[in-house]
Amino acid sequence: MLRQRTIAKTVRTKGVGLHSGRRVEITMRPAAPNTGIVFHRIDLPEVVDFPARADQVGGTRMASVLQQGSLQVSTVEHLMSALAGLGIDNLHIDLTAEEVPIMDGSAGTFVYLLRSAGLEEQDAPKRFLRVLKPVEVSEGEGKDKKWARLEPYDGFALRFSIDFHHPAINATANFAEVDFAKDSYVKTIARARTFGFASEVEAMRAAGLARGGSLDNAIVLDEFRVLNSDGLRYEDEFVKHKILDAIGDLYLIGHPLVARYVANKSGHGLNNQLARALLADQESWELVTYDKAEPVAAAFSHEWKLV
Repeated sequence: MLRQRTIAKTVRTKGVGLHSGRRVEITMRPAAPNTGIVFHRIDLPEVVDFPARADQVGGTRMASVLQQGSLQVSTVEHLMSALAGLGIDNLHIDLTAEEVPIMDGSAGTFVYLLRSAGLEEQDAPKRFLRVLKPVEVSEGEGKDKKWARLEPYDGFALRFSIDFHHPAINATANFAEVDFAKDSYVKTIARARTFGFASEVEAMRAAGLARGGSLDNAIVLDEFRVLNSDGLRYEDEFVKHKILDAIGDLYLIGHPLVARYVANKSGHGLNNQLARALLADQESWELVTYDKAEPVAAAFSHEWKLV
């Protein structure tokens, strides 16, 4: 039986929020079986809990934001992606500010921290959400149409296409596909960084966004090229980061998916709409557990070695 996972010991680090620009300390602690992923704002007079669930998302402008009344935990997608990639089901995450630190703009630092804490199997079966029929959401029409779909699949795979009309992005792959029965999350996806355009920085900061952004935590582009001196980590890093985001957004469903995700120009908003649409249609999914001997489990076990 594939079992639930948490981390073996507490691990912490410090960083800066991409949009808030505020310094923040993050502490990740083991959690009991069936706890799920829970963020805690410990900087408030009384600790406020933020369960990592799709129905708790209150904002999706350039980040996935968990909301409790007027309070929030922002930019959860990269950490959620790392947790999905490592198969971690249960975790407490303490924050001293309203935003998860951006680190290097990818999920790579979180993968390193979680592995350094060690992964620990728990005495409870891992529960998967298996998609039984296609569910799709979309926005716009014609060439401007954006859409995202989940469909039945024996494993977990993602296909994504982008179209940014920028020389530096168009010179790279604008389509990518991964299947975790054969592709490694850590090697293929985790280090893909978020990206943004220098021409938009001033307007974004005026809107309260990207105040902590820099060449150290994002790929930055001018009108023609990548400004980072070290270039790209993957030839298709832009579309790979969109897949990284989608994995994190979809993990807010609360369980690892047995499905294929296919999307064109999707973002946090559409991903959350898709997660909510799936959960709302109870005939489109079922919760299942898997024995390690079953072929479908290959997508969820080939790199989840305990460390």
